[in-house]
Amino acid sequence: MISVAMSGGVDSSTTAALLKNQGHELVGFSMQLWNQRRINVGPDGEPLPSRCCSLDDLYDARVVANKLGFPFYVLNLEDDFERDVVAPFVNNYLQGKTPSPCVACNSYLKFDKLVEMTKSVGADKVATGHYARVTFDENRGRWLLMRATNRAKDQSYFLFELTQEQLSYALFPLGGMTKQETRDIAEQAGLPTAQKPESQEICFIPDGNYSRFIDRYLDEQKSNPQPLVQIESLKPLPDPKPGAIVTTEGKILGQHTGIHRYTVGQRKGLGISAPEPLYVVKVDAEKNQVVVGAVDGLLKREMIVTRPNWIAIETLTEPMQVSVKIRSRAEEAMATISPHENGNVRVMFDEAQRAITPGQAAVFYDDEVVVGGGWIS
Repeated sequence: MISVAMSGGVDSSTTAALLKNQGHELVGFSMQLWNQRRINVGPDGEPLPSRCCSLDDLYDARVVANKLGFPFYVLNLEDDFERDVVAPFVNNYLQGKTPSPCVACNSYLKFDKLVEMTKSVGADKVATGHYARVTFDENRGRWLLMRATNRAKDQSYFLFELTQEQLSYALFPLGGMTKQETRDIAEQAGLPTAQKPESQEICFIPDGNYSRFIDRYLDEQKSNPQPLVQIESLKPLPDPKPGAIVTTEGKILGQHTGIHRYTVGQRKGLGISAPEPLYVVKVDAEKNQVVVGAVDGLLKREMIVTRPNWIAIETLTEPMQVSVKIRSRAEEAMATISPHENGNVRVMFDEAQRAITPGQAAVFYDDEVVVGGGWIS
């Protein structure tokens, strides 16, 4: 039996259809992660539409499961999602970092919880609609995470924190397919999600306005004497305070209204004027400053990566040449990774990279194989 993670989209629906056609016994699970009516309203209080993790998505998942003829259950993980994804997302922005919540969601919820459920129902694998591949390497004695055949849709970047146990359960039937092939299969199977549009934003911030979400989340915490989720390690979250926008030489050019509104590489919306284009080159939470400079100030050759998770190797013991992706949509760049103090990783790029951003994930590749990854500090 195979557990199928059902998001209500075309990818997970096609995953279920493929496995069903192969004769597998299936059980479907969807996750209720976030109350979309809680904070997600527009400037005038109107509800914002969501294309991911909404009640409509849960309904679509149930319809697909019923059509294909396998049992379907909804797991309420709202508390876990807020503790492990939403609150750290807010906290990271308030610390001057730019987080990657989709990685945390895959690591702590989608696979962690689904592997638990899979064990409890006696299933053998957990199938998801991710575009990636997994295989067991006999020589290394390790499960390997690999890129999708279709590089344009590859989602291995978001899965780099998966453990060996989680990878041993993982099944990615779409890893060798294109998006159009996925939609064609869903169409042929008569699935109602065949032409459903993709979500391009973080599921709990459907309009993409991160700073407004953070403001409303903090307002909700202040007005609620008993927070819905007790997050002792992250409370109290600091109040955003105005501070200075300064040049790299320390000259004050203006004021910001909270460092959570800025990220490294940002040019628009700075609210300052200068004879040449200025970019955010650093967000300094300790000094409550946004540091701006010329575009050359964004170029760096070196970075430190913390909390590494190794997949293709047990641990990093000597320098290794890899290609590195510093953002989900960034072009990869060649670099040498070396062991650093406290288990961290030093990354030295062959050529300087633009806008290396603290808080983002850095993923290391050896051709098709994900070597591992960690978090840019």
